[in-house]
Amino acid sequence: MTDQQPLNADEILDVVDENDQVVGQAPRGETYARRMRTRCAFVLARDAEDRIFVHRRTPHKLVFPSHYDMFVGGVVGAGESYDAAALREAEEELGVQGLTPPEPLFKFLYETAEHTWWSAVYQVRCTLPVAPQESEIDWYAFLPEEELIRRLDEWPWTPDGMAAYRRLLELRETGAA
Repeated sequence: MTDQQPLNADEILDVVDENDQVVGQAPRGETYARRMRTRCAFVLARDAEDRIFVHRRTPHKLVFPSHYDMFVGGVVGAGESYDAAALREAEEELGVQGLTPPEPLFKFLYETAEHTWWSAVYQVRCTLPVAPQESEIDWYAFLPEEELIRRLDEWPWTPDGMAAYRRLLELRETGAA
């Protein structure tokens, strides 16, 4: 894990085009303010009983404050690979060290009027005791997937996490995941 500030608007990110090719770099705060396309890693973390780690983001997050998410993860730093970001972010947000590298599942382009980022989706098994980052996570629990699905219409979810989760469910239905 790193000592990096999780809410650092000055962190430098790669800016990418519609084909996920790096075209420049800019501070995180500027990429959000100017809707510049960046990269993000999403990691679905399951415990030994196959429950999914679900959490509520702190109200201080730059994007989607106080929303629930079924993924841990975050931005891919400048020059960092998706795989490295997925492992780093999972360990940081879960508060663990020594996770096996998350398994890549799929990539997709998340785009709305406010945001755009290439998103790499992973899964990982976490059998270690978690100690989530208080600066990033207000509440957490490992939920059975059936309960998570019941909560989809009840709780305010991060739109990008919801988009990734719905794609994952669709891929499962078609046998592609």
